[in-house]
Amino acid sequence: MKILFDNLSVEISRMTTRTYSTSFSMGIYFIDARLRDAIYSIYGYVRLADEIVDSFDGFEQRHLLEKLTAETYEAIESKISINPILNSFQNAVNKYEIDLELIRLFLRSMEMDLEKVLYDTNNYNQYILGSAEVVGLMCLHVFTENDKAKFEELKPSAMKLGAAFQKVNFLRDMKDDYQILGRSYFPGVDIQEFNHVSKEQIELEIEEDFNAALIGIRKLPISSKRGVYLAYIYYKTLFNKIKSLPAHKVLTERVRINNGRKLGLMINCLVQNKMKWV
Repeated sequence: MKILFDNLSVEISRMTTRTYSTSFSMGIYFIDARLRDAIYSIYGYVRLADEIVDSFDGFEQRHLLEKLTAETYEAIESKISINPILNSFQNAVNKYEIDLELIRLFLRSMEMDLEKVLYDTNNYNQYILGSAEVVGLMCLHVFTENDKAKFEELKPSAMKLGAAFQKVNFLRDMKDDYQILGRSYFPGVDIQEFNHVSKEQIELEIEEDFNAALIGIRKLPISSKRGVYLAYIYYKTLFNKIKSLPAHKVLTERVRINNGRKLGLMINCLVQNKMKWV
């Protein structure tokens, strides 16, 4: 029966999420059980594309991404794929009516990672839109459960949350992105001359994104609010830790939140939610 393969497909997406991101896994655990599989499926798919452009050096990355793109649309149209991650993703896309334009924009940003792009404000915004903001919107389709009015109301905040997460990742990974992958995303920032002025300008932009995102998080359905807020708190804590460092430290070490601290954040988040402070 196909249900066995569908269950296996979700399990592989769940394993992928837990392998690559303990923070997102914690957040997903605290959303309603009926929504978790779709979010695992979205993250598993996004991670698959990320791995092609980030980790498969020495292989035909462009060909692999083109193959993934073709197989993605085929899976969504036919409502099945023999690739378990694609199979679970197409289930989520079809069940929650995820806009195919969001997927197109995401895959375009993945293509940009295969090119040597000198980022200016325009293509930086384009990359953020495709790599992060649309992923937030894919998840919002699930969180609002086909309530189109609610989706439109929360859309701006969901995009800002995705943007904040991505920009924090850029700051955290600045050293590895530049030294290993040859990438520098922030427009007008010379990594060789990165200083406190550049860092503060980036941090101000991220702070504004976080503030706008929180407005929408407070309006999310109860079925997803706790999990999204936990992810927000984790990234805000990571961001504050990065803010406390001098610029040269950002280029020499990768900031992390240890598991003990993550557990503390989780407990604090649950208390705030229980007391209805969020």
